[in-house]
Amino acid sequence: MLDVPTTTPTARGIFARLDAEWAELCADASVRAAVTDWLMTDHLADDVAAVTDSWVRTLGPEQLLATLRPGHGVLSDALTDAVLRSLLVRATGHDRSATLAARIIVQAMLPAAVRMTRGQVRGTGGRTWDDVGHMVIAALFEVARSGRIHTRPGRPAANLALDTLSRVCRELAADREAAGEDLAAADNLTDPSPGPAARAHAAAIHAAAHAAGLTTEPAACEAEVSSARLELLELVLEAMEHGSISRADGQAIAWHYTTNPVPDAQAAHRAGTTAAAWRRRRSRAVDRLKSGLRPAA
Repeated sequence: MLDVPTTTPTARGIFARLDAEWAELCADASVRAAVTDWLMTDHLADDVAAVTDSWVRTLGPEQLLATLRPGHGVLSDALTDAVLRSLLVRATGHDRSATLAARIIVQAMLPAAVRMTRGQVRGTGGRTWDDVGHMVIAALFEVARSGRIHTRPGRPAANLALDTLSRVCRELAADREAAGEDLAAADNLTDPSPGPAARAHAAAIHAAAHAAGLTTEPAACEAEVSSARLELLELVLEAMEHGSISRADGQAIAWHYTTNPVPDAQAAHRAGTTAAAWRRRRSRAVDRLKSGLRPAA
């Protein structure tokens, strides 16, 4: 039986408050009734009930969240995408139902929002976690209600995350310009030694990368705590999570773009293929990764 918690702690600050609010939403009978009606109207109730081991008439926000944050081998990408697209369509309205749909989308995207916040806090010194977190959540909510995501091809979660990140980056850039920050001088500042938070983040990323077979080292070395390698691993992990690239694609990238790359012949032998085929896989994977990073026009 699938364990469907009412709420899962995500992070501190605004994210903790959103988790607390989510628990209240899950307990609201009117919210549960609205979710059930949506799923039945959109002909998704039977599938969601099946994968969450629930009765159709008892479906609520918890089951929606379980469907939108699938565990390995539990749910299909097709169902996850269908449910998210359904919510995105509803979020374009102008009533309380649209606001609720957008709120559920935000909750489903909180792990991605936490990663965005962490990355932008690292890259924009002087802004607090909560400052950037509020900006990310506001952008995510606006993008969810924009009506631009559900019509696009590809994974809606990936498109949603990319549009949100693009908006946040634009807003941060505008803030820097308005504040008159001397970016040229900032570029010349030396990178400070990573603190405990940066080390903990690096350890978490490397643990996830090691579990996914992207690295052979179980822990991050000193140089990688603040290096581009860490950014690459985080990017590859997120692309794998969103379905943009496969596990093998991620390995083809991560094993090559490192200080001690795995030779193509050796990597191909591990994967049971030829060196030429492995290089082609890496090239295609890099192209997909780049296309995913390219902001929508």
